[in-house]
Amino acid sequence: MRFIETWIPATLVSTRDLAPGIREFLILPDRFDGAAYPVGSHINVSVTIDGLPETRSYSLVGEALPGGFRIAVRRAADSRGGSRYMWQLAPGARLDVTRPASLLAVDWTRRHYCLIAGGIGITPILGATQALARRGADVTLHYAVRSRSEAAYLDDLANLLGDRLVVHARDEGRRLDLAALFASLPQDALALFCGPMPMLDAARHAWIGAGHPLPDLRYETFGSSGSLPTETFRVRLKNSDVELEIPRERSMLDVLNASGHDVMYDCKRGECGLCAIDVVDVDGEIDHRDVFFSDHQKQSNEKICACVSRARGTITVDTLLRADAI
Repeated sequence: MRFIETWIPATLVSTRDLAPGIREFLILPDRFDGAAYPVGSHINVSVTIDGLPETRSYSLVGEALPGGFRIAVRRAADSRGGSRYMWQLAPGARLDVTRPASLLAVDWTRRHYCLIAGGIGITPILGATQALARRGADVTLHYAVRSRSEAAYLDDLANLLGDRLVVHARDEGRRLDLAALFASLPQDALALFCGPMPMLDAARHAWIGAGHPLPDLRYETFGSSGSLPTETFRVRLKNSDVELEIPRERSMLDVLNASGHDVMYDCKRGECGLCAIDVVDVDGEIDHRDVFFSDHQKQSNEKICACVSRARGTITVDTLLRADAI
């Protein structure tokens, strides 16, 4: 497995509000050595939701600091409970976190870099901005937000990039035109993206439409976003009388495994596809929140990534677990 979860006890050192609804947390692991970590790294944080232990994944903000790990958490009304838990913590709180891990591969030899962030997606992009600016790279950052008042780290980014920072604020009528942006880029450009799933889907289509190789669009994901509201749904197991309720605070993967219907997994971020299970029937609608399946595969609804994807209504799945095989 790529992600070996070594849990480390840690202390919440401080918090600060960056913008309405966005709070930064400085977390200091015990025996912290301040070692550098790759761009796009994230940590998992152990949280408690409705009395049950859960895990939430947060991108690390910026490059490594001697004072600990920085994460920024948006207080989301549509949250599955992780942001509510984090926001009620006060400095001094004890936490368990994992070591940093990253799937965002950056080719540092390119001549041109285009960074795109949507809202709280700026968190992993800040570290890439710092690294590229330090190297003197040709880099431009396009930051899409509802308003400048909601743009976290805006001053830091402006100091790093100057006029190479382009803010697309919706309330100013400056929407991000991904098709036009990607069409203007040289063919050897590398794009780094982080934003909500609908924005990522649009970016992938626009990138291909502009004639760029898809591998040159690199992205960091947060699978909590989807096209449907996060709500309770039900899962039936094929050829059984088992029907499980998936509450809005928990993933299908966690509920299935807690109920003894084992599903393999690795990243728990909708990126690796190891937790994909067969969908037999859909009485409602599936909200595919992964980045593993292609558009065609998502439209077919033949499989679902249990770690991040959700549904409206009831779906019937086949976990391939057989009672006579146990």
